[in-house]
Amino acid sequence: MLYHAYEMTHVAFSPMRAAARVGREVMRNPLNPMASTYSSRALSAALEMFINATRRYAKPMFGIEEVEVDGVATPISEQVVWSAPFCNLLHFQRGSTAALRRNDPKVLVIAPMSGHFATLLRGTVRDLLPNHEVYITDWTDARDVSLAFGEFDLDDYTDYLIAMIEHLSQDGERIAVMAVCQPGIPAMVASALMSMQGNSRRPASLVLMGSPMDVARNPKQPNELAQQRSLAWFENNVVVLVPWPKPGYSRRVYPGFLQLTGFLSMNLNRHVDAHVEQFRKLVQGDGDGAEQHRAFYDEYLAVMDLTADFYLQTIDRVFQRRLLANGAYRYRGMPIDTAAVGDIALMTIEGEKDDITGLGQTEAAHDMVPNLPDHRRVRFVAEGVGHYGVFNGSRWRTAIEPQVREFIRTNRQSH
Repeated sequence: MLYHAYEMTHVAFSPMRAAARVGREVMRNPLNPMASTYSSRALSAALEMFINATRRYAKPMFGIEEVEVDGVATPISEQVVWSAPFCNLLHFQRGSTAALRRNDPKVLVIAPMSGHFATLLRGTVRDLLPNHEVYITDWTDARDVSLAFGEFDLDDYTDYLIAMIEHLSQDGERIAVMAVCQPGIPAMVASALMSMQGNSRRPASLVLMGSPMDVARNPKQPNELAQQRSLAWFENNVVVLVPWPKPGYSRRVYPGFLQLTGFLSMNLNRHVDAHVEQFRKLVQGDGDGAEQHRAFYDEYLAVMDLTADFYLQTIDRVFQRRLLANGAYRYRGMPIDTAAVGDIALMTIEGEKDDITGLGQTEAAHDMVPNLPDHRRVRFVAEGVGHYGVFNGSRWRTAIEPQVREFIRTNRQSH
């Protein structure tokens, strides 16, 4: 009923949003003699804030049209190179001869399946493109996947990763894998499983960025919340059915709007202040400042549903029982031995001020691979950087990405 109530509320606000849009355009119209007055600007700003607060935020586009490669403006086109019901693998094809000559290493960026769409890593992809062939997991909103395709859990997630790694390694080169936040555990499981099986297409290197590999180390608010409630509580209180007429009708999900509530509540004062400042900028006519705010929240407020099985298993295996850190993780009943990883280079990247994945949680991955030689390990802590700054923004671009680039090239391998 919760999901139905949310949908009905959204529909109920539709006439008011339509009226607000008309009112906003009237207030802004140059033919309106009152358009330049403070009262008209304030009313227009208030109407826009109402529209933004009640509208649904659609999945954003990556929108990367070109990057510079060796000083040459290089067009970028998105291509789906592998597809399954719950994920498309996107390749950002570089279109210049300069890019083709470079023979850059392939990098599979595993976007987190934790509420936001893969476009949250737009900046990550853009900054990797000048020096890499970049692929990214574009996870599908669970409410858009019919029940006819079955369930999707953490083991299925691991299967997807292995299938994509194998697909990208068909040309004889073992690829680099970069897992951002949530996918750290399944990326390590996939790497260990491929190593245990002697799979020649296993990754050459694994980069873990802000990943909760062992949440007992320096736990933060999300870790504590997962520990305070039983698994049954999460299943009974945040898992709901997708309503009709969505394609995923009757699928059990952890809905995006509940996740968004959690995201906002963690830094509520910051978000309130940001929206107050947005109102002031709109009244003042500060178009650039208002557009920056709008672009950020168009991305931040666009959320997707997660399948219930995937969500509950993540809470259970990663945040409550810490199975991989305790050496007790099982994939489809099979014990996972991370000690089998002996030639997959490992780089961990952490933000000193990360308030989601505490400092030390990602570095714990090194303890899981005792047989990996020291020359294949890199530990990197970005000073003064929070969670999102690890993979986006100026510090990622100037301090972190060059380190990742060097690590991937140093550990490039064939099979």
